[in-house]
Amino acid sequence: QVQLVESGGGLVQAGGSLRLSCAASARAVSSYAMGWFRQAPGKEQEFVAAIDWNGGVTWHADSVKGRFTISRDNAKNTVYLQMNSLKPEDTAVYYCVADPRTALTTPEYNYWGQGTQVTVSS
Repeated sequence: QVQLVESGGGLVQAGGSLRLSCAASARAVSSYAMGWFRQAPGKEQEFVAAIDWNGGVTWHADSVKGRFTISRDNAKNTVYLQMNSLKPEDTAVYYCVADPRTALTTPEYNYWGQGTQVTVSS
């Protein structure tokens, strides 16, 4: 069983930056695809970014492209989401995900974290 623990969320003004981290409990995730989804109040889950097992390939949603960057450090079993130029519409709970299959832009990941709140004030 893989546990994912997110950190780094908080309150930030529009235009600011945050870096989310997701620490995995199992060494096995170094061979897993990982990613981030988000869900705002009253809205469906939205794909944010994904990364393949060795960080060689990444995907970013059009809504965050050029502002957010996903990366990973397999030595630390950790994936990151650097968020710059934040906008009020980025406000959501951000979830870390992992799966032993190929990276997906849809929410069919086996493992999910509890989520971390990101609030961007205008």
